Amino acid sequence: MAASKSAAHSAAPPKPKKRFRLFSVSQGFDMPFLIILMIILVVGLISQFSASYAYSYYWNDGDSFYFIKRQLIFALIGVVAMLIISTIDYHVLHHFAIPLMLVSFVLLGIVLMLPSSTGIHRWIRLPGLQFQPSEIAKFTLILLFAHLISINHKKMKTFLAGYLPFMVILGVTCGLVFLEPHLSGTILLLGIGIIMMYVGGTRLLYLLGTLGLGVGAVIYMVFVKGYEQDRINVWLHPFEAYATNRDEAWQTIQSLYAIGSGGVMGQGLGNSRQKHLFLPEPHNDFIFSVICEEMGFVGAVLVIVLFALLLWRGITIGMKSPDKFGSMLAVGLTVQVGLQAVMNMAVVTNTIPNTGISLPFFSYGGTSLVMLLAQMGVVLSVSRNASLGKGKEP
Repeated sequence: MAASKSAAHSAAPPKPKKRFRLFSVSQGFDMPFLIILMIILVVGLISQFSASYAYSYYWNDGDSFYFIKRQLIFALIGVVAMLIISTIDYHVLHHFAIPLMLVSFVLLGIVLMLPSSTGIHRWIRLPGLQFQPSEIAKFTLILLFAHLISINHKKMKTFLAGYLPFMVILGVTCGLVFLEPHLSGTILLLGIGIIMMYVGGTRLLYLLGTLGLGVGAVIYMVFVKGYEQDRINVWLHPFEAYATNRDEAWQTIQSLYAIGSGGVMGQGLGNSRQKHLFLPEPHNDFIFSVICEEMGFVGAVLVIVLFALLLWRGITIGMKSPDKFGSMLAVGLTVQVGLQAVMNMAVVTNTIPNTGISLPFFSYGGTSLVMLLAQMGVVLSVSRNASLGKGKEP
């Protein structure tokens, strides 16, 4: 009996060795996505220090490392959170979609009631912590839309199931963010929602009608009601506006100076002139201007390529997901990063009006960085079940 067992064991075929494939799932999740993300994070931290040390030295009693120390701490927290979340089955998020959206509505309502000396209500400040409810709203909107699309995917072509409830949720969210006022956040949320609805199966005719109403509302607010007229004038005629309204046009003009002086190859890492108190917020919304000045056209293109690769890989994970919920989560979360990056670059190059929007993984902001990395953990969780290592690779 023992001899027969031994013979059977010896006759068992050897286990095939796993071959390394660049575009495959390794260690449970998608390694290409993780590698691209970590490259973006490292480049972002280097850019953050280069852009912030002069500003930090002036405003923080000679401490050139004030911003980068905090950004590094939040980056570490975010990476740990990302890796932990990547091990959790993303399907559990189904149970939190509606409750988290309700919490988001409450926070967006609370922030509007808080006192503000400038008339802008964007931050909730607690002892040792401050955050923007609009950052949380981005994730909760994506999560709820993914949840609703996954359970109603066969009815997404209908008006009552595939359009109306989504527009009500999107309208309330965008309306609350617009009242802060936070125009860039409103546009970003609207873009994310429309794209997810389109990918989820909503009729294009409904979305085109909504887009037409949105454009009409913007035209009415700007050209009839005169909303943000000074900002529009700076966008259309920056140098003329600079001569008559220096304060309003200063940031845009200094950004254009920085980009123009970078040329093809740039001034060299750390050699920006505009970050020395000429360009406001060089470490925040306008960090891409400093990148263009120091690394030139070549460096700017490389940053754009990195974001494009992240978007491509995230959408690939979504396409290969075994279920609609995972697919919509991966697409929505990576589209958020890509759309926000495009909007930031458009602002600093004066392609669109200055709306105040950060560059993901580059701009200073602890809660934003942790939220972004945690959301990328959800994408990695989806990739664990995606068939990226099977069949023909994308």
